Amino acid sequence: MDRVLDSRSRWNNRSTVHIQCIGDQALLSQSDLERLVELAQQSEAITVLRLDDDVSTLGIMRLMEQGGAFDFWKEEGKDIYSATDGAPL
Repeated sequence: MDRVLDSRSRWNNRSTVHIQCIGDQALLSQSDLERLVELAQQSEAITVLRLDDDVSTLGIMRLMEQGGAFDFWKEEGKDIYSATDGAPL
C-alpha cells in the first residue's frame, strides 16, 4: 500500500491492484480481489457472489482468442518452402 498526498493536502492510503484485461473480463489475484472487497466494504455493505466452478471450454476458448497468446498465427510469415522441397510421396 502506498501513501499519497491528495489534493486536500491530507495523506491517504492508496492500494494498487494488478489486473489483466481479457476482452470484457479482468483477471486478478486472490489477494487483490480480497483487498478490493475489503475496500468496498468500508464504504457500504456488499455481497460477493463467487462461482468456484471450473472454467468452461467456451471460457478457455475466449481466453485464448482474446488473450493474444496465439496472435503470431495471424502474422504474415516467410514462405520458406517451395514445391520442390521434400521427398515425393
